[in-house]
Amino acid sequence: MSDHFGHGHANHGVHGGAQPGGLSVSENGYTLELDSTILTAGVQPVSFRVIGPDGQAVTEFTPEHEKELHFIAVRRDTAGFQHVHPVMDEKGTWSVELALEPGDWRLFADIHPAGHDGTMTLGIDVAVAGPYDPQPLPAATRIAQVGEYTVALDGELLPGEASELTLTVSRNDRPVTDLQPYLAAYGHLVALRVGDLGYLHVHPEGEPGDGTTAPGPEIAFMAVAPSAGTYRLYLDFQHNDVVRTAVFTVQTTTTNLRSDAAAQAAPEHRSHHHSGHAHH
Repeated sequence: MSDHFGHGHANHGVHGGAQPGGLSVSENGYTLELDSTILTAGVQPVSFRVIGPDGQAVTEFTPEHEKELHFIAVRRDTAGFQHVHPVMDEKGTWSVELALEPGDWRLFADIHPAGHDGTMTLGIDVAVAGPYDPQPLPAATRIAQVGEYTVALDGELLPGEASELTLTVSRNDRPVTDLQPYLAAYGHLVALRVGDLGYLHVHPEGEPGDGTTAPGPEIAFMAVAPSAGTYRLYLDFQHNDVVRTAVFTVQTTTTNLRSDAAAQAAPEHRSHHHSGHAHH
C-alpha cells in the first residue's frame, strides 16, 4: 500500500515536507474540468472530466485504494465535507451527487492516470448560490463525537516530518474491535490545511488481512504536514455497514516542543518513522 500525500511524493515527501495537493486546477498536463462552476444549493448531480495532456478526457486510471478516482467536496470554511466516488461513462465524464449548502466550495479529484508515474490531486472552486452563513473554525480538539461513536486522536502533526497519528474508535464507551474494511483499509484520513485547503491524503499503517492489522479500536496513520499551521482532519470509518466521518481541528507542533525525555529514549524509533515508512 502506497502512502501518498496528495501529490504522489511519498518517496521524498517524508524528508522534505510533502507539498500539499489540490491547490491547482491543472498539474503535469492534467486539468480538472467541471460542467458548471456555479451550482444551486441542495442535493444535485455534479459532472466533470479530467483532461489529459492530449486535450482529451482521460478514460483510463490506475485504481488507488479500490477506486479509480476519489472525489472530495468541502466548503471553504471547512464545513460540509463529503468523500464520494463518482461513476465514469465511456467518454470520460464522471457524475456524482453532492449535498451542497450556499457558499464557496473546493472540489478535489484524487487520481492516478494510467501511464502517469504517480497520484495527483487537482482542485477547483465552485460557487453555490444562496445566503451564505460561514461557520467559525471549531477549536482544536482531540475528541470527535459521531452519534454513539467517540473517536480519540493521539499523536502530533509535525511540519516537514513524518509522524504517527492514532485514532481510537469506541461506541458508547466500549472499544470497537470489528471495524469493517473501507477502501482497503480500516480508516481513510484526509487532512486539509486551514487557509488554503492544501490537501494531504494519508493512509493507515497496515491493511485488512495482512495478518497483523487489527480491525480496531486503533487506526494508525503516517502523516506529514507540509507547513506549520492549523489543519482539519476528516476520518472515514465503517462499522455496521455505515461509513461515518469524525472531524478534528489540529494545530502542528514542532519537534522541540515534544518531551526531551521521549526524544532521547527513542531516537531509533524516530529515525525509523522518518524514513522507513516512506515507501509503504
